Amino acid sequence: MPMSLADRVYLAFDPGISPKEGGLPGLSVLKNVVSSVNLFGIVAVVGALAISLGVWAWGHHTGGHQAEANGKKGALVSAGAALGLGAANGIVAFFSAMGTQVH
Repeated sequence: MPMSLADRVYLAFDPGISPKEGGLPGLSVLKNVVSSVNLFGIVAVVGALAISLGVWAWGHHTGGHQAEANGKKGALVSAGAALGLGAANGIVAFFSAMGTQVH
């Protein structure tokens, strides 16, 4: 009788490791630094969006099609960066939860 694929595959040992808070010192400092970097990124995106919208308007009113296109592109990139920065926590939490379901 031939062996099935499940009988021939040997799974690696499960180390049983999961994220645990309080294991290393400095976790609160690291969270504070990452939160500050996220805030800095959001403030920078607000500035980039304002500049991009200004370039878009300037290009539109002066007939500079290249400036108008670059302003549109900058506005879209800034909006995407704002979306990513704002959703970073949720994205990581989602994929971390998905990763715990892999066996």
